[in-house]
Amino acid sequence: MLATTLSSLLVFAVMSVGLGWPFAARLNLPAAEKILSAVIVSLLGGFGVAWGVYVFSWPVFVFWSLPALALFGLAWGRTALVAVWRDREARDLIVAQMIVTAWSVGWLALVVTYSGGGWTGDWFGHWQRTVFFLEHGPRDILFNGFDPLTSRPPLANLVTGALLAVTSRDFAHYQLALTWLGCLAFLPAALLARRGAGRPVTAVLAVLFMLSPLWVQNVTFAWTKLPAAFFTLAAVHYFLAAGEPGNRSAGLGCAATLAAALLTHYSAGPYAVVIAAGWLIRGWPRRTERAWWQETTVAATVGAAVLATWFAWSLRTYGAAGTLLTNTSVTDQAADRATQLANVALNLRDTVVPHFLRHVDYRFIAQTSAWGWWRDWFFLLYQVNLLFACGSLAWLVLGVALVRRGAALSSAQRLGWGAAIAATVFLGIAAHGARDPWGLAHICLQPLVLAGLALLAAQWDGLGAGWRRVVVAGATLDGLLGIALQFGAQSFLLDQWLAPGRPAVATMASYSAIANLNLRAKLQNQWVFFGDGFVAQETLILVTLAAVLGLALWRTTRRPA
Repeated sequence: MLATTLSSLLVFAVMSVGLGWPFAARLNLPAAEKILSAVIVSLLGGFGVAWGVYVFSWPVFVFWSLPALALFGLAWGRTALVAVWRDREARDLIVAQMIVTAWSVGWLALVVTYSGGGWTGDWFGHWQRTVFFLEHGPRDILFNGFDPLTSRPPLANLVTGALLAVTSRDFAHYQLALTWLGCLAFLPAALLARRGAGRPVTAVLAVLFMLSPLWVQNVTFAWTKLPAAFFTLAAVHYFLAAGEPGNRSAGLGCAATLAAALLTHYSAGPYAVVIAAGWLIRGWPRRTERAWWQETTVAATVGAAVLATWFAWSLRTYGAAGTLLTNTSVTDQAADRATQLANVALNLRDTVVPHFLRHVDYRFIAQTSAWGWWRDWFFLLYQVNLLFACGSLAWLVLGVALVRRGAALSSAQRLGWGAAIAATVFLGIAAHGARDPWGLAHICLQPLVLAGLALLAAQWDGLGAGWRRVVVAGATLDGLLGIALQFGAQSFLLDQWLAPGRPAVATMASYSAIANLNLRAKLQNQWVFFGDGFVAQETLILVTLAAVLGLALWRTTRRPA
């Protein structure tokens, strides 16, 4: 299994960089930014080919053109590739990306069943969508018996299908492919951190990501939110770059990646609204300039062209109602406006205020497993509460970093950034149609949390030793309560250690109804998880994870040139 994993990751890496490398190598950009550009173009290229195979019924062997073209692209641009590796900042970024990926895949290898809070359905729903595109399923399909094709955008499912088509079409490789795509969100976050620090801070950011329960859970849970966060954070990076003198082409990158984010997951919608508003506000003083209107029109055209690949086809196939009114943001709305506004207000409160500070019905996580109950208790903090999603103590230090960062800005800039953050939080919560008393940070706010960790890394040296110790203490606590406890339950290692000899049926009966629902779905469909290939190797995996974390921590002690 290890050899298969390494070879698959190598194929994923080649396809995720090589397709776009001939384009990125020619750009007049810093080496680290060329890597991001190459990945964006590669993923869009993979999406385009997979979409063509489905819509136009191209032969399946067309998928094999992707790794072939990627290898050709890397060989063609080998001189530029060597130059990128020789650039210290780019090399540090690549190494940090490899460490974060190794850490994420290591935790994935411990997952033999999904559990935690109320999370169920999405992981096998997206698998069904990937298979649907690969096998040209019927267009009137209802995933899980109720979910139409148009309720979710297809980019990540199609790219995942392209990766599986040239490796192995099984559930284990599906999990590995989505973990790979999710790990790519580290790239734009690192570039944002560098922008805030003015020097390389990738080593610090890597550790913050690795000890973030939100990151580790979402990068190993087989859904498309982190791939969407990759494009969303890239769009933020290009938006900021577009505001710099002489960097107007970044507007095209912003529009293209923002459209790609929307085609990956509709949770990018709030960011699209905020960035579009920011573009118009920032450009308002230039409204009489023809050049600004040309730049805006070209960027909007590029974004619309990317969106049209899905929406034009969907509108023609399913009509306006079938395309635009099937997502849960619409279908889960309350019957009247007053009730819906009340739901938004309550969801906003419950996303910010931790559940232990208000009344909730803990029967939701009822179970006889003591560690299972505490796992769910902490899961419902780290995954759905906005403050704890940043880290149990990191949110406090992040507030300090924001204040210090804001002190260096003008009053207009502080107002702009404050409004952007507030609008993102409000829209990210209001976009969810249903009432959820536990919190909604996991729906639309993941990119905001990751951007917050990037800011924390950027301000690391200026925080002072005391505040850094607070972050370290909180990250240690988060690693134990939000990661070790979570994966100890998902791997059943805690049951093996704390209840040895107990029958498997009794073990599962001790967990929550949601945990059992996920396991029944796995068993009934006879899906073999990635972690099933590493059963009885848990000790080796844990030792390897400890070594990877040690390497990441050691790299933070190295001073940049």
